[in-house]
Amino acid sequence: MNSIRHDFRSDTVTKPSAGMRAAMAAADVGDDVFGDDPTVNLLEQKMAGLLGKDAALFVPSGTMSNLLALMSHCGRGEEFIAGQNAHLYKYEAGGAAVLGSIQPQPIAHRADGTMDPRDIEAAIKAPGDSHFAVTRVIALENTFGGRVLPVEYMNEVAGIAGKHGLGLHLDGARAFNACVKLGMDIRDFTAPFDSVSICLSKGLGAPVGSVLTGRKDLIDKARRHRKMLGGGMRQAGILAAAGIYAIENNVTRLADDHRRAQRLAEGLAQHKALKVTMPDTNILWVEAEPELGDQLSLYLGENGVGITGRYGQQRWVTHLDVTDDDIEGGLALVDRFFA
Repeated sequence: MNSIRHDFRSDTVTKPSAGMRAAMAAADVGDDVFGDDPTVNLLEQKMAGLLGKDAALFVPSGTMSNLLALMSHCGRGEEFIAGQNAHLYKYEAGGAAVLGSIQPQPIAHRADGTMDPRDIEAAIKAPGDSHFAVTRVIALENTFGGRVLPVEYMNEVAGIAGKHGLGLHLDGARAFNACVKLGMDIRDFTAPFDSVSICLSKGLGAPVGSVLTGRKDLIDKARRHRKMLGGGMRQAGILAAAGIYAIENNVTRLADDHRRAQRLAEGLAQHKALKVTMPDTNILWVEAEPELGDQLSLYLGENGVGITGRYGQQRWVTHLDVTDDDIEGGLALVDRFFA
């Protein structure tokens, strides 16, 4: 691919702003494995407080955060329930099974991205029958592919988890996007969950890291598992400072990303060959006949527009490094392709 001028590949491509870099340079640090990095401790306290949880743990990635949650909810040979296309089932290299010896029980998604609560409940295996792996936790993801799943749905699944004595985990990598879209406090949004993973290096713009929050007993287990998996970092306050800056400065501006994604969708939808799903937040899905779609993707790449996808499906993602000029520049190239 030629040099990318308009980068819509993911909100993980953001660069630290000048203010974030200054905060990182000024960070007070210690040895986090010993628990004495003051900036890491402050980030964990802030995130736990924002979400109304007992404790929090700073980790290198969202993949590790989800894995630590599953390993803390489940023992070897036990089971988690998640969506067939959930990130922690489909896109995290099978880590729960390979490293945690935890069995996944995937559930099909409905058209809106939710799982049918009846299917979830039917998949639960209780202790007592030695034929089955015992279900210990249900995992939801919100946002899911950029869609905001209904709060009522999360509460309904929480009711099922409570009825059966199961844990409830939220892969909330972009939960702040959902809350900005809904105009909802993140404490209320995440209230039903025993553990929540929040990514700092996507829309919030930090260069590295996620935070796992939850009940103290789960976070205590996760801290030990983090060490086991090689995720214990030393003077990590330099990175944690970026996370603090992100949650203090980059949450409300997510609305700008949502607005730009909407403008992008409206512009792309002008072309009848493209089927555009109007975005809830900052992720836009576009479908075309496979050969045409792949030709368009190649043309865009050759002209400095970065997107992801194949076989005619494209994903465009807005973020804090995408400007209004980037939106118009990308649309102009699509117009030129069809012209």
